[in-house]
Amino acid sequence: MSYLPFVALTAAVALAMEFWARFLHGQVWHRHLWWAHASHHRTRTGFFEFNDVFAVLHAGVAVGLIAWGEAGQGWAALGGPRWWALAMGAGMTAFGAAYFVVHDGLAHGRLPVQFLARVRWLRRLRNAHRAHHRGGRQEDGPPFGLFLGPQELKKASRAARLQHRQARAAAA
Repeated sequence: MSYLPFVALTAAVALAMEFWARFLHGQVWHRHLWWAHASHHRTRTGFFEFNDVFAVLHAGVAVGLIAWGEAGQGWAALGGPRWWALAMGAGMTAFGAAYFVVHDGLAHGRLPVQFLARVRWLRRLRNAHRAHHRGGRQEDGPPFGLFLGPQELKKASRAARLQHRQARAAAA
């Protein structure tokens, strides 16, 4: 059996998680669940913050998918529902691990991984995320994603410049 379809699906799910996280962060956590997410925008008093509950919930889903995918089947038939669940859980786990290292470790200093800032791309991710935290309030703007944060920040900056030019032209 080829592992390529499994690896491809796992990678696709890990990539999709960036868009899912961006959606949740911008449309749900900064709006409807600000009461829980606000702890992440304040100075932390211990190692944990209430916002960590979101990571625990997603980890629970990933563990459930992996457990069901492996339950008594080993490698389920290629393309079967247990195989899909296993690959999806693996993709969620890969994204979660990368997110934990870059976001919690590099951007917020909760892990000793500051040496990763030597890598230009990772430094750009850290800086883009820190830009999101500058205001420390619910209205803080983009980027809401992490791994595509620099691109999101650049797009928001272009949109703001265009809006500013249009406002100046309308006032003239």
